[in-house]
Amino acid sequence: MLDVQLLRSDLPGVATRLKTRGYPLDTAKFEEVEAERKAIQTRTQELQAKRNTMSKQIGAAKGRGEDVAPLMREVGGIGDELTALEHQLSDIQAGLREWLLGMPNLAHASVPIGQSEADNVEVRRWGTPRGFKFQARDHVDVGAAVAGLEFESSAKLAGSRFYTLRGGVARLHRALAQMMLDTHTGEHGYVEHYVPLIVNAETLTGTGQLPKFEDDLFWVTKGGAPDEARMYLVPTAEVPLTNLVRDTILDSDKLPLRFTAHTPSFRSEAGSYGKDTRGMIRVHQFDKVELVQVVHPDRSYEALEEMTGHAERILQKLELPYRVMTLCTGDVGFASAKTYDLEVWLPGQGKYREISSCSNCEAFQARRLQARFRNAQGKPELVHTLNGSGLAVGRALVAVMENYQRADGGIDVPAALQPYMGGVTHIAPAT
Repeated sequence: MLDVQLLRSDLPGVATRLKTRGYPLDTAKFEEVEAERKAIQTRTQELQAKRNTMSKQIGAAKGRGEDVAPLMREVGGIGDELTALEHQLSDIQAGLREWLLGMPNLAHASVPIGQSEADNVEVRRWGTPRGFKFQARDHVDVGAAVAGLEFESSAKLAGSRFYTLRGGVARLHRALAQMMLDTHTGEHGYVEHYVPLIVNAETLTGTGQLPKFEDDLFWVTKGGAPDEARMYLVPTAEVPLTNLVRDTILDSDKLPLRFTAHTPSFRSEAGSYGKDTRGMIRVHQFDKVELVQVVHPDRSYEALEEMTGHAERILQKLELPYRVMTLCTGDVGFASAKTYDLEVWLPGQGKYREISSCSNCEAFQARRLQARFRNAQGKPELVHTLNGSGLAVGRALVAVMENYQRADGGIDVPAALQPYMGGVTHIAPAT
C-alpha cells in the first residue's frame, strides 16, 4: 500500500509514476476527498475548542450560582455534532484505505518504462542452448514417452489444467524440490518452514492479493459456513511466509530474515484461458520453492540482486540455459517496485520461458502488514520485503525434461539430481 502522505505531498508526481504502470490515478477525486477530510478535521478542532471554553464557562457559572442549563444543552449539541463528524471521518478514512489497497506500488527509478512484456530488458544470459541431432519434443510428448506425465485422469478428477506425474517423472519432481531446499538452506542461509496452505483474507490483504485479485484465487469454507467465512488456498508460499512478520516490531539486529518453503500453489488463472493450454506451463496447481527476505530498507536492492543470484544458482546446478530480464513498468507485479524474471530455455518451444520472478516490494507490503523494526533511534520503521521463486518446481521439471531428452525417448537425469534419485542416471522410455 502506498504512503498516503506521499500522495498528499506530491500528488502529480505519484500520478505520473502510476501512469507508467497503466494505473490512471483520479487526482480530482483524491483532492475532493482530502478537502472533505480537512474540512471535517477543521470543524472538529473548532468544536473541541469551543466545548473546552464552554466547559470552563459552565464551571465558573456554577461557582457563581447561575443557571447553567442553557450552556449544558449547547455543549450537548456540540457533543452530538462531534460524534457525527467522527463517523463521517471514519467513513472517509475507510474509503481512502480501500482505494489505496487497489493502487499498485510505484516502480523504482531503475525500472524501464514500457507497456508489456515486449518492453522488458534483458540483463544477462547464462549457458548455451543444446543442439539436438533429432527433432526436439516438448515436455508433453517427452513425458508421454516415459509414461510419466498425463492429463486425462486429472481431468476426470478435477477438470482441465491439472496433471498427474508417475514413476520416474514423479520422483524427478520430488528430487528437484529437495535439491532446491537443500541449496537454499545449506548454501544461502534460508530457514525452511512448513506453513498453512489455507489462509484468511487478512493474510492475503497483507501481501497484496486481496482485494484486487480475488478472482485469481481458489477459496473454501468450512462445512455449513456462509461464503463470508471463506478461506483461501495459497497462490504462493510468499503469502504465509511474509505474513509471519505481520503486526511485529523486530530488533534491527535480527535483520535480514530469510525464509523458504516448498508448497503447492493454487491459482485459478482468471483471464488466462486460451494461453498455454497444452502441458504444465499454466495450470491451477503447481509446486514452488519460495524465497522471502525481510530486510533493512537501506539494503533491499542489494538483497534483490542476492536473491536473484540464489534462484540462478539452481538453474546453474541443473546446467539449464537461461536469461535474466528486468520487467518494465507495464509488466511488473502489483506489489513490486522492481522485478527480475529468470527465463529458462525450452527447446520443445524454441524459446525462453519464465521460471522465477524475484521482486523487491520495498515497504508496500510492510505498510499493509504493519511489519516494522526499531531503527537506530529506537523508533519503529517499516521493513522492506522481497520474494522470489527458487524455483517453480513444475516448470523446472518441464525444463529438465525438454533439455535432457534423449533420442530413444528417455530422459537423462542431471548430475545435480542423481543423489536425490538414488543414483539413477536416466529414465527409460516406456515399453
